[in-house]
Amino acid sequence: MRVLFTFAGGSGHFEPLVPIARAVREAGHPVAFSGRPAVAGRVREVGFAMFVSGPPGPEAPATRTPLIEVDLEREARALRDGFADRIARERATGVLEVCAAWRPDLLVCGEVDFGAMVAAERAGLPFATVLTTATDTFVRPEVVATPLLALRAEHGLAPDSPPEALALSPFPHRLRPLAPNALAFRTAPVQRPGTDAKTIYFTLGTIFNLESGDLFERVLAGLCELPIDVVATTGSNLDPAALAPQPANVRIERYLPQAEVLPRCCAVVSHGGSGSILGALAHGLPSVLLPMGADQPQNAARCEELGVARVVHAVRATPETVRGAVANVLSYPGYRAAAGHIADEIAALPGPEDTVPLLEQLTA
Repeated sequence: MRVLFTFAGGSGHFEPLVPIARAVREAGHPVAFSGRPAVAGRVREVGFAMFVSGPPGPEAPATRTPLIEVDLEREARALRDGFADRIARERATGVLEVCAAWRPDLLVCGEVDFGAMVAAERAGLPFATVLTTATDTFVRPEVVATPLLALRAEHGLAPDSPPEALALSPFPHRLRPLAPNALAFRTAPVQRPGTDAKTIYFTLGTIFNLESGDLFERVLAGLCELPIDVVATTGSNLDPAALAPQPANVRIERYLPQAEVLPRCCAVVSHGGSGSILGALAHGLPSVLLPMGADQPQNAARCEELGVARVVHAVRATPETVRGAVANVLSYPGYRAAAGHIADEIAALPGPEDTVPLLEQLTA
């Protein structure tokens, strides 16, 4: 069984596929990836073959730009006009070319790689999907239906979508309750922090760092006055040296693996990206969330509803409001208890190796 894993976005769309791809390879099946050129280096660094296909993706700004207000309609348009239209069209063509060259038996597609799903159907190949957003309310059928209907027609496919594909989810059902038929799996065993952990992890993910205005400075100014250590990551596009010198209790790096940082933490401050939320909850950590765009507002709202996070308005946040929100989630035990319950749920999920027989059945 030759398995092609596909994703349409950046590293946040690639990382959820990695545990399954490793499990498939360890079971003896050839594995390759297809995604955007900008992520090719990361895929090869992790140790997988990579077929570049689809558009290169938007260019990152050369310098930091002002932070703008969250606009849910704007983010829905970006999903529709980008991932479900322009990107899907280019991805469908590119993935069909990869399929002709590499001849996979099965595709495993990221949740918004709609073009790869159309390519699989056009090529007569079975496919599965991997959920990449932490909540049910961002990728909605009514947002993406019209452009996908047109794309199906372009490829000579019937208007009706094919039967629902096997869905695999790294998110527990409590986060995505509207996907009850998806097989939730645990991405990796984690080392839970002890109750004496005294470190805060602060990240704005991998995409929004240069669109954050002075948010790094405001958050760090609030965190550095707490009687704890702070570890922050700026992403590959923002040099930590661009930030003002920090006190001795603050460490800033471009990137650190979550598995290295989170076992020493007592809470997480983040933008509310799906990967950051999953990492925090898998370690039983409460969060303070400053959503800026994409799926982050919906993720943050769901975490607040579950009692695992406080949400702070990113544009209006001050050092004092950030410091107060962090002090609140640390002092009120209900936040950590709620996060711990979800961590227990995640720990009880099957591992990625349990997805392999299901994928094998698709090609039987």
